[in-house]
Amino acid sequence: MNTSFGEPVLPGFRPDPSVCRVGADYYLVTSSFEWFPGLPVFHSRDLVNWRRLGSALDRPSQLDLGACEPSRGLFAPTIRHQDGVFHLVCTLMDGPGHFVVTATDPAGPWSEPQWLEGEGFDPSLFFDDGDGRAWFTAARVLDEAAGRTEIWMREYLPAERRLTGPEYVLWSGSRPGARWAEAPHLYRIHGTYLLLTAEGGTDVDHSVVAARADRVTGPYEGAPGNPVLPPATGPVTCTGHADLVQTPDGEWRAVLLGVRRGSAIGRETFLSRVTWGDGWPVFSPVVHTSPRRPLHDDFATLSADWSTLRTPRTPFWTTGDGLRLRLRPERLGERAVPSLLARPQEHPDCDVSTELHFLPVAPGEQAGLAVVLDDDAHLLLLRAAEGLVLRRGPDVLARAGLPPGPVRLGVRIRGFTHTFAYAAPGGAWRDLATVEAAFLKPLFTSVQVGLYATSRGRPSTRHARFAWFDLSYPHPQNPSGR
Repeated sequence: MNTSFGEPVLPGFRPDPSVCRVGADYYLVTSSFEWFPGLPVFHSRDLVNWRRLGSALDRPSQLDLGACEPSRGLFAPTIRHQDGVFHLVCTLMDGPGHFVVTATDPAGPWSEPQWLEGEGFDPSLFFDDGDGRAWFTAARVLDEAAGRTEIWMREYLPAERRLTGPEYVLWSGSRPGARWAEAPHLYRIHGTYLLLTAEGGTDVDHSVVAARADRVTGPYEGAPGNPVLPPATGPVTCTGHADLVQTPDGEWRAVLLGVRRGSAIGRETFLSRVTWGDGWPVFSPVVHTSPRRPLHDDFATLSADWSTLRTPRTPFWTTGDGLRLRLRPERLGERAVPSLLARPQEHPDCDVSTELHFLPVAPGEQAGLAVVLDDDAHLLLLRAAEGLVLRRGPDVLARAGLPPGPVRLGVRIRGFTHTFAYAAPGGAWRDLATVEAAFLKPLFTSVQVGLYATSRGRPSTRHARFAWFDLSYPHPQNPSGR
């Protein structure tokens, strides 16, 4: 097996990972919050190289994210496999709560959601190979201001996809006053039940704690050395929300989230080697080795890595002759579904560019390049009736005149420094403005880059065409890029 465990195995907006193994195959899901399709599903044979299969929630009939505010929506899924069926549980925040979807093929189709009883967030499933029973766990808030939570559990009936029986409280933290005990996962290892949770909140105090019991219902005793993965202080911080998996040769690994310092890419999926000391998990340190994955997309089709903000009722795009985005009244900054397609920024330093074929003919018509954290935090380089416009939300930061015809739009991202530029096809790039964009610092979601079109409140039947989209990385000896 590949032993490069330091790099983010899924870079960019890939938080709260959960993993399961079926034979030689590993399957992983992450949170997606208000972005659609929801709950991306990945496949790997070595836990390092992952291929996206699709999404568990890819149909409007399954779930409507239309009312989701930024960083709400779909929190912390867990994927498990039992008797030929994949079970995926998640929580729709500010909605009905916990649900389960199932599939016999992780590439889909996944079922319509079945809603489950109970409060809280971060749900998980545990299939006990000892007695064949299944259990549902989740975290719930006791005191929001103090960050006090507890982990509760009920039996899960897989065939009926529902909870039954009494509720058990398993855990409330590794010490008195512990904050944000969450992300519970149960395992049965050598006849002993292991409870793994996160603690400290999903920021610099994030950690992993462990407890174990002789019976699944408890009582659980914490590890003497808790946290078993303390808050990280290296180039990767905020590590936590871990899920264990055993390899076919009997070794153990954990997927977990982490954050690279000094950029807007937020929480990513990392991999850690796990060994055992006196029956407790010992996590290897998580470091970073800077993977770079350039991309050129001419939109023959729309790949699964492109997402929309919330659930579109009907597609507003076509592919085949580049990407055509329909100009619609909705705009970024509203709690709506704008004509936006975006994909995660995967490295702190990158160059993004596109070629836009579009000439506004009515007031409000605009299209161009987007750097988006959420509705309230974004930068837009747009062709508008008055020429080229750089916007931060409703504010205009810079302008330039443009002749008719296609225009190339680009942004050089170096940490939080964003330099926007433009060019005629085949011509030299001209810088428009540089923005220090510390306001793009993520918490739950992360920065994405993409393409956007709007008619700003007016009806329209027109489209903007993007011939291609490029994502590249500066040469180490020429970090300024273009």
